[in-house]
Amino acid sequence: MKIVDSQVHMWGPNTPERPWAPATPDNKPHRERAFGREDLLAEMKAAGVDRVIIVPPGWEGLRNDLAIEAVRLHPGRFAIMGRLALDKPESRGKIATWKQQPGMLGVRLPFYLEPSRTWLSDGTIDWFWPAAEKAGLGVMIYTPGNLPPVKKIAEQYPALKLIIDHMAIPRGTKDDAAFGHVGELCEFARLPNVAVKATALPCYSNEPYPHRKLHPYIKRAYDAFGPKRLFWGSDLTRLPCSYSLCKTMFTEEMKWLSSTDLEWIMGRGVCEWLGWPMEK
Repeated sequence: MKIVDSQVHMWGPNTPERPWAPATPDNKPHRERAFGREDLLAEMKAAGVDRVIIVPPGWEGLRNDLAIEAVRLHPGRFAIMGRLALDKPESRGKIATWKQQPGMLGVRLPFYLEPSRTWLSDGTIDWFWPAAEKAGLGVMIYTPGNLPPVKKIAEQYPALKLIIDHMAIPRGTKDDAAFGHVGELCEFARLPNVAVKATALPCYSNEPYPHRKLHPYIKRAYDAFGPKRLFWGSDLTRLPCSYSLCKTMFTEEMKWLSSTDLEWIMGRGVCEWLGWPMEK
């Protein structure tokens, strides 16, 4: 079984030529040092992770260069969901050729900080959805606690493959309080162009490994979306536990998952969804 992580951030050192954005409560835990390609490869080897989808972090601005370099140096190990300035007119001309960049599978769009918090509903990025659909881009959406606009987009653009990040868990919540919206999330399962990332989940638990309070909510998402539309991932640099334990919470602790389920959830599903061919 190939293990494919659907989200890891990777970034360079804070230098005058490549300055980090000002620290916020959200990104401050990441900011003690750079986390580069060799760091990630070492973590993957130790945890038994075969492939990673790199999501460039916001505190480096809108840079995709380090991720592209990783793909070039390690083809087949890395792919990218890149960052794009949706509010800039010049971005419109980049969509048609976006996937021609090495390893680029699509775009990752966070909508939880200003100024992007209102973009899903105020018209700023209405141009993007039909363009992404036409170009065959995968789109990861991070909109914690704000699912209604995503439903409208998914219904309007049925050929656009969307992934809801981190199960749309509201920021700053833990355990049962983090999953009050799970019924609303599961309603998206009727839309065949929507999948869900079960990523960073140990971050939302006050319990030690294996974070038992989280399991029933993961089971509800599994029952709704099935194994082919539920994607494991770590968000490694945020984890309160080891990379290996984030993986084994699924592969060893959730006994209701069959070996076939795990093959899809732990890698095959996200690769097929985004068009990243699995290695033989």
